[in-house]
Amino acid sequence: MKELSSPGPAAALPRSGRATVASLARKAGVATSTVSRALRNDPRISPEVRERIAALAMAAGYTPNILARSLVGGQSGLIGLVLGPVENPFYAELMQKAVTQAAARGWRLLLLHAGPGPIEDATAEALLQYRVDGCLITSAELSSRAAAICAANKVPLVMVNRVAWEHGSAVSCDNHAAGALLADLLLRAGHRRLAVVTGNPTTSTSTERAEGFARQVVAAGLPRPRSLGGDNSHAMGYRAGQEIAALPPEERPDAVLGVSDILAMGVLDALREAGIAVPDAISVVGIDGIGPARRPPYNLTTVAQPLEAMVERGLDLLQDRMKGVPRAEEVVLLRGTLIRGRSARLPEEAAGA
Repeated sequence: MKELSSPGPAAALPRSGRATVASLARKAGVATSTVSRALRNDPRISPEVRERIAALAMAAGYTPNILARSLVGGQSGLIGLVLGPVENPFYAELMQKAVTQAAARGWRLLLLHAGPGPIEDATAEALLQYRVDGCLITSAELSSRAAAICAANKVPLVMVNRVAWEHGSAVSCDNHAAGALLADLLLRAGHRRLAVVTGNPTTSTSTERAEGFARQVVAAGLPRPRSLGGDNSHAMGYRAGQEIAALPPEERPDAVLGVSDILAMGVLDALREAGIAVPDAISVVGIDGIGPARRPPYNLTTVAQPLEAMVERGLDLLQDRMKGVPRAEEVVLLRGTLIRGRSARLPEEAAGA
């Protein structure tokens, strides 16, 4: 068997300056198919040759061409990621977990969209241009044409963090249950004038949390909670907090749900700036469990989404569809976990809930 010589920096690289399978094969004096198989740890190539070619590739700075690999094997190992507004720490935390879990499966995430609003047709076309194997969508609306583009090209889609979804499977926190849990705890603690600060009215996450909260309040024989908001941002929460602070004391709610932690944090900032004691005068709660909300000065009482499990389940569903496993579209709901901070007066027994 021919020995592989030590790679020289100039000889190992093609004219473009980038090492390729062909340039490695020339340097090694073997067929390109031998190099390709060796780099894939194909058992048809002896361990000695695999080790030598791996060393040669490392010395030459060789990296595989993912797009070329997709033409041969049919899969690129790329997963498209459509992300919500990055100014909300929730989406940064979701992205971090998605990147880590995808890497553990041998995939790489390609960020295609970040921000509010719908997924445009151009984004759907980018899914094809980059030959992604599937797409994880965390917060966006998909146009009918964009969905048709993906369906026609057999690009599977899975939504994480929303359930109003007509184009594939979805994984979400049980938002109704989270809203109902917080309402029940606030009512048991003696609160009687409740309000909810909502997010985008077109998103299922916001509407389900608000509705779960309101139903529990009405079931207790109280009026529907006062509704404020309309956008999922700290600025919107702050404006809602200002509106609440401007009310006469006898009309102010004594408990407020922000349907996301970022909204609840805005409410807290406005109330404290107005000199209103939290939680003595008004309790404030949220839903999401983001890191900043747990730290001073917020110490927010919230229901944390099971983000790790949501991403894992979403990638499981995506992997099945990428492999062509036949299964009906489904919606998976996972329970959140109460985190008791110092922003709300709750029953003592809720401490371990």
